[in-house]
Amino acid sequence: MTQGVGSQGAPSKYAVVVRGYTVAQQGKTNVTRIEQWACPTCKTLVSTPFCPACGEHPLHARALTLRGLFDQIFEAFTKVDSRLIRSFRYLVSRPGVLTVAYLKGQRKPYIGPVPLFLVVNVLFFATESLTGGTVFTTPLDSHLHSQPWSGFAQQLVAQRLEAMQTTVAMYAPVFDQAVALKARSLIIFMALSFALVPAIVFLRSRLPLIVHAVFSLHFYAFLLLLLCLATAIPPVNSLFGGAGHASERLDHVLAITLVAAWTMYLYFATGTVYGARGAIRILKTAVLTVTVVAIVLGYRFVLLLITLYGM
Repeated sequence: MTQGVGSQGAPSKYAVVVRGYTVAQQGKTNVTRIEQWACPTCKTLVSTPFCPACGEHPLHARALTLRGLFDQIFEAFTKVDSRLIRSFRYLVSRPGVLTVAYLKGQRKPYIGPVPLFLVVNVLFFATESLTGGTVFTTPLDSHLHSQPWSGFAQQLVAQRLEAMQTTVAMYAPVFDQAVALKARSLIIFMALSFALVPAIVFLRSRLPLIVHAVFSLHFYAFLLLLLCLATAIPPVNSLFGGAGHASERLDHVLAITLVAAWTMYLYFATGTVYGARGAIRILKTAVLTVTVVAIVLGYRFVLLLITLYGM
């Protein structure tokens, strides 16, 4: 006779039924007895806590009650929030740790690199919309007069306006609205393109491309968090009588601060992920930092082409 089960096969007061299987408690030792159940998805009999074919678990009466529904809602919010907050905390305070954890297979404590990036991207989109920020958004007037490619842009725009039979004054508002939407929604392509840079810089590490892609997604998630903070500062400055977005001095201070912050992130993250050390680590960090700036400029130019010829 098994301890915890009566002579009639019914669970005794020591038996606990949990999700379709019985745990017979023997002092400090738990002996698990699996009760056979029918998988509602595969329609097959299963003798394990979860269906080995589809991962389904047994349906219990409590799951079909309001209490069960509230339990699921509470579990969903607490688990997602705790993982999200933990991911944000490690992303900011321990550069590279999330990348290493993901590559080691630690999925439960943190949100994956793609969902984390998308969450931060949505947060960045919302922040820019509320504050009127234009980090990656370059208005047509700026393309024509204040960018390194302005001379070339003037030729392209003139040809496009002639083909569309319109004027700069009429076309500029339409262009600015379209480029603002594209600038926020296509950031992931900028992040993935950056993955090629650490792949080249750390070529001797012989790591697969997925390592550099995850590293890049985490870096750009950190960068977008920084930009959320940066775009909120000019409106606050305006509230205290400052020039806000119109202040060139504030813009320069924010730009220098951002570059310094993401450089520090890259310095610590490369040590954690790639094991970089010494002077070569500083040199490689500098290369990555300069490349980030170059990719931002390239991103703005590509957006010009996509918006100009995609409308």
